[in-house]
Amino acid sequence: MTPSYDFAIIGGGIVGLSVGMSLSEKFPGRRLLVLEKERAWANHQTGNNSGVIHSGIYYKPGSLKATLCREGNRSMVEFCLKHGIEHEVCGKVIVATEPEELPFLKNLHERGLANGLKVEEIGREALKEIEPHVRGLAALRVPSTGIVHYRKVAETFARIVQDRGGDLRLNTKVERIVKNGAECVVETTAGSFHAKFVINCAGLHSDRVAKLAGLKPGMKIVPFRGEYYELKPQKRYLVKHLIYPVPNPNFPFLGVHFTRMIDGSIHAGPNAVLSLKREGYHKSDVNLRDLLDVFTYPAFWKLARRHFQEGAKEVVRSLSKAAFVLSLQRLIPEVQMNDVVPAHAGVRAQALMDDGKLMDDFLILQGEQSLHVCNAPSPAATASIEIGKAIVEKVPR
Repeated sequence: MTPSYDFAIIGGGIVGLSVGMSLSEKFPGRRLLVLEKERAWANHQTGNNSGVIHSGIYYKPGSLKATLCREGNRSMVEFCLKHGIEHEVCGKVIVATEPEELPFLKNLHERGLANGLKVEEIGREALKEIEPHVRGLAALRVPSTGIVHYRKVAETFARIVQDRGGDLRLNTKVERIVKNGAECVVETTAGSFHAKFVINCAGLHSDRVAKLAGLKPGMKIVPFRGEYYELKPQKRYLVKHLIYPVPNPNFPFLGVHFTRMIDGSIHAGPNAVLSLKREGYHKSDVNLRDLLDVFTYPAFWKLARRHFQEGAKEVVRSLSKAAFVLSLQRLIPEVQMNDVVPAHAGVRAQALMDDGKLMDDFLILQGEQSLHVCNAPSPAATASIEIGKAIVEKVPR
């Protein structure tokens, strides 16, 4: 017989597993299924991000990102403490290196306060006390920012779901979703499953899964690869905490920054370049379907025209180590070419709407007997516990 469930979650990243954790708590005794096409949990965005527990300073007050990130920061730290997951609330500085950045820094300060955060304006001397090697005119100190290994968090979510009776299936790729009366039949590479309600947390493939469920999402996922360098061990002393530039307010990325990882290493990056494959972690990775999906989408060319200049800078940083290091030297002039070596890359699943605008908030769409998380880039890992709760509130009783 085809197995039957109350809920089927598609996607075993940190968001999908958090939804499973919230569902199993809210509806004990209901049959729950989590489907993941990879052989391990959190294999893509979750397992390849920077590991930052974000504060929520960047996001528009009242948005889902602002609200869920602020609350998620608190609940993520509490979860790590409860389950013995190594983490550190080390704080970060956002640094203005040029006079024209000072108004943007002030705007960020006001936004942080509007989002209910503790944010401190500091001058050049105070910045030197916190980060002696940083060059800056002024900065914001955000003490609630932290670091953690999100793959370990996601694996803990998975154990909790399993301990509560959830059915977790790896190596199970969803190929088709068929409505069958009051149920959905989810056809996969490992057989078919019946579910009364489907929740799509497929990340880089969330738009495609939404279409499989009969939804017209009005967007497509455009993959952006973020490439990192790592400071050599003997140069780690240059960075004490987390060091960010003032971001371009017209571009949805935070700029090249320094991140102290939970293992003590220091990563520098990322840039943000179009990936020619949705799971393309190397410059040579190309997938024809993914490529055509982007290049035949009229909205992409609207985006490309609008952000051509900024996008070109990102491509140059991707192709030239010297250009990448030059951007690092804006923050820490002592960093030299031979101080950094290539590190991992990650791919961000960014929703691009049909009108050519990048979705700058989390996007959760309602389908028939289904919910679809169609935009959950950073700070989704930070906010994952709260995203899970928010989605469960939308699930019919």
